[in-house]
Amino acid sequence: MQESMTGLAARSRQDLLRRNAIFEAFFQAEAGRLAEACHEMSRRFLAGGRLLAFGNGAAATDAQHVSVEFVHPVIVGKRALPALDLGLDFEARLPVLVRPEDMVMGFAFPAPEAAVERALQAARTRGALTFGLAGEAAEYSFASPDEDPFVCQEVFEVLYHVLWETVHVYFEHREQGHDVGASAFLYPFLGKREQRLESVVAEVQGSMRQKAEEVNRLRTTAAETETEAMAEIAREMAERLRRGGKVIAFGNGGSATDANDLVADCVMPPPGWTAIPAISLAAEPANITAVANDIGTEAIFARQLIAQARPEDVAIGISTSGNSANILAALAEARKRGLYTVGLAGYDGGKVVSERLADGALVIRSDYIPRIQEAQASVYHVLRARIEELVRGG
Repeated sequence: MQESMTGLAARSRQDLLRRNAIFEAFFQAEAGRLAEACHEMSRRFLAGGRLLAFGNGAAATDAQHVSVEFVHPVIVGKRALPALDLGLDFEARLPVLVRPEDMVMGFAFPAPEAAVERALQAARTRGALTFGLAGEAAEYSFASPDEDPFVCQEVFEVLYHVLWETVHVYFEHREQGHDVGASAFLYPFLGKREQRLESVVAEVQGSMRQKAEEVNRLRTTAAETETEAMAEIAREMAERLRRGGKVIAFGNGGSATDANDLVADCVMPPPGWTAIPAISLAAEPANITAVANDIGTEAIFARQLIAQARPEDVAIGISTSGNSANILAALAEARKRGLYTVGLAGYDGGKVVSERLADGALVIRSDYIPRIQEAQASVYHVLRARIEELVRGG
């Protein structure tokens, strides 16, 4: 068993570190185009444009993530930007909703999909600014950076986080000309002296590359500090699944889309992988709003878990802070019911760790939410790969 656990940890470490060269190469190559795209996005947002996103399968969760990232910004005091996830019937919705001033982002990985390409082409014909991740039909089309769909998704998550961060810099430059306000810590090079836009674009490119380097650093740290825990978590999850258990995932905001993504990776895995029973409590808007309205937001996951959970199940709570009250309540309820509990957190793990609500905890030690989420995606994707090995190995 010890040799097996050592092997699981070693493969997880290798998988995490393999990603770093891919991220570095992608953002070294694409920073210029991304800086250019953000400039145009800022113009369109200020002209009343919206960001419409869509995708199929696991890629649909990235459309959800884009929507929440732009509408509910992680930096307190930053403006809410109009963004919308078009859902799985995007081909029918897009022609009705798209306007010439809009931006449209279609997700399909690791290879382009015909439906996504058709929708992007239709949006482009209407005058919208289009992004294909991956694809060929958009103005800004990006090739898949790797054959592994999990790695593609992780790279594209950094891409749209960087777009969100950078578009605010251009807002400040356009509207004030010099003072970047609350964006200063994101792009300190702007300072308080007016700069030519060309110099801002050049500096933005460098800052984008630095952001990719930061997530690489966090992933490298996780490879050294979290892989033994990942091996133990994978072993226990595989055992629960053999006993007929399922994965129950939950999170708020961007972490809700990560819970949805993890579940999609379980029930609709890459070709040749084993489908694993899993549900996301974050994907039930009627239940969430009913419980929030009648009881309170703290109960939105615990109440659902009471109805759905069995002792052989695994509960996975995702929280960048580790302190979200509804995550803590659901993990506590899961522990009471005999479930195996897993916590994915940032910062120092928060109360998920300090109150020992997770049987297994994986912590990304950072205090900046986008970078935490990006590294967490790598961690749960690699965890899913280890579970696959154990489930298929019997």
